[in-house]
Amino acid sequence: MRSPWSVRSVRVARDVRLGVKNLLLHKLRSFLTMLGLVFGVGSVIAMLAIGEGASEEAIAQIRRLGSRNVLLRAVKPVEDQGGGSGNARFSVYGLLYADVRRIEETIPGVARVVPVKQLEQSGRLRGREMELRIVGTTGDWFDLVRRPLAAGRVLTARDMAERTHVAVLTEWGARRLLATEHALGETLTLGGNSYEVVGIVRSEEGDGSGMQSPDAKTDVYIPLSTARERHGDFFSKRSQGSRVREQVELHQILVEMEDDSLVEPGARAIERVLETFHPKKDYDVGVPLALLRQAQATRRTFSIVLGAIAGISLLVGGIGIMNIMLATVTERTREIGIRRAIGARRSQIVSQFLVEALVLSAVGGVIGIALGVAIPRLVTLWAGMPTIVTAWSLALAFGVSVGTGVAFGIYPAVRASRLDPIIALRHE
Repeated sequence: MRSPWSVRSVRVARDVRLGVKNLLLHKLRSFLTMLGLVFGVGSVIAMLAIGEGASEEAIAQIRRLGSRNVLLRAVKPVEDQGGGSGNARFSVYGLLYADVRRIEETIPGVARVVPVKQLEQSGRLRGREMELRIVGTTGDWFDLVRRPLAAGRVLTARDMAERTHVAVLTEWGARRLLATEHALGETLTLGGNSYEVVGIVRSEEGDGSGMQSPDAKTDVYIPLSTARERHGDFFSKRSQGSRVREQVELHQILVEMEDDSLVEPGARAIERVLETFHPKKDYDVGVPLALLRQAQATRRTFSIVLGAIAGISLLVGGIGIMNIMLATVTERTREIGIRRAIGARRSQIVSQFLVEALVLSAVGGVIGIALGVAIPRLVTLWAGMPTIVTAWSLALAFGVSVGTGVAFGIYPAVRASRLDPIIALRHE
């Protein structure tokens, strides 16, 4: 004697075979009905992949700034940016060495403070010359601004203490100054001063995070003590026909907090300290962690909006399934009457038509997944945009496709099961 489970399995398999057979009797109509779901599933997956890729790129760039870091940057006050009387202007602004000491001594939860001095000068190496940004800093810079080491070493505490004449280049700068030649041990001339190249770090090509990255691909890193001794705090440059002289002690200060939970309270405390000792707003406080949270929230919203827009195609596909199933019920009224007359139960009629709707939606979902995976690859190949196809988007799109088939197939199936057998047999 067969078990109820085996009987049910045989019945389901029979309904599936019958449903597929009925759909194959009208191949073109079935295919056109599936197209709505195919494009719906494909567009859901593709749009989520494009949105996920763009968001993940921005979030990765923010993470590279350090989730526990607070970035302070010197900003020239608005009142100092206008023209002055005569041909020379002198401005004093920016962050101070005293600010470093105050932050270390007064802000709780600070792990490290890294001061940074910057200036632009021409760099010359083996007859090749280009404009570089000199970054005077400490060895801790390379722990807070994580860029992979390509060759050699980075700055050390000994370099700071002994004011050594060493430099670390970015890979971008090294390639342009020495092409494919080995740069380590070479002598780099910066503004008349000579430095030995002791290391090369990978350079960051861009930053779409909405926050200015502390490093640039034209950077050359030297000990802060050496930069202060050789270049001082006064800078002179020509701007709009006049000479501008500036005194800036520090251009950046990077503050690392001990824990993520201390970052935002620490940033507010740092800002209060700077407000006390800076009469003018000549600084900017950036918090990558806050940007990271904002980017993650934006990604969620973006994914929901894109999914909702693409879901309209699934809705249209579901309406198409309902339409074709209602037409099928009308065409097969006499068949339904015969089955009901020989003892078929209403549940069997419902399952027969539901299976057909499920087959349509499942096949359409599978084809749509293939289309949805192919489109992001083509977008990446042709437009160079990063795309990420996630497993959850495939499952979501396929699940919605099958759910749509069931939802829009229930009404025609129930309507078919409720036909009066006598009336159905008389139907022509």
